[in-house]
Amino acid sequence: MIATPPKTATPAKTAVKSAPKAASWAYAEDFVTESEVVAAARTAATPLGVSPLGRGAATALSFLATVIQAKAVVEIGTGSGVSGLALFAGMQPDGILTSVDIEPEHQRAARRSFLSVGITHQRFRLIAGAALNVLPRLSDGAYDLVFIDADKVEYPAYVEQGVRLLRTGGVLALDNSLWHDRVADTSNNDDETIAIRDALGMVAENENLRPALLPVGDGLLVAVKL
Repeated sequence: MIATPPKTATPAKTAVKSAPKAASWAYAEDFVTESEVVAAARTAATPLGVSPLGRGAATALSFLATVIQAKAVVEIGTGSGVSGLALFAGMQPDGILTSVDIEPEHQRAARRSFLSVGITHQRFRLIAGAALNVLPRLSDGAYDLVFIDADKVEYPAYVEQGVRLLRTGGVLALDNSLWHDRVADTSNNDDETIAIRDALGMVAENENLRPALLPVGDGLLVAVKL
């Protein structure tokens, strides 16, 4: 009698839940109420030509800073102060933010926002200059959180610097990680999209990082340094 060969098991398909509908996504983005000061900083971004951090991403950033009890934070891209306010909302009362931006006008707007909510000058260092000139001068392993939201073409270099700056257990965060739906579109190969893809790949492949890509705002990639 010829034995019948066993049937090959068909791999189980992973159930894929549908993405939230637009109304649910908007509800989640606006779930945490934004203060008048943050709203004003968001409005101030328009004449500066700045795209401020989305509300959902700002909420996530505050949450992360709170969870890790951040005291020393580096921000690459000051903007009009929206992301800085989000970071301060989660940082320890004596925490210090070091924020780098190539445009002094952006930092003047951010400074006004910080001072308007009682954040003293001693709690922030606003450094005007090209990030890749400034970051190498900052100390290795001295920071709890590094937030990236500047020149997209330079994202891979920012990631390299960010990992160096973080302590063990610190968090790296990259805004615009979905880049207006372009990152997922394999036919899109503009310089900014390629650079963001490269940066995401660097994080995903780094054995010393544990990442998660959060679909908030325009995408927020976060990673813990192990």
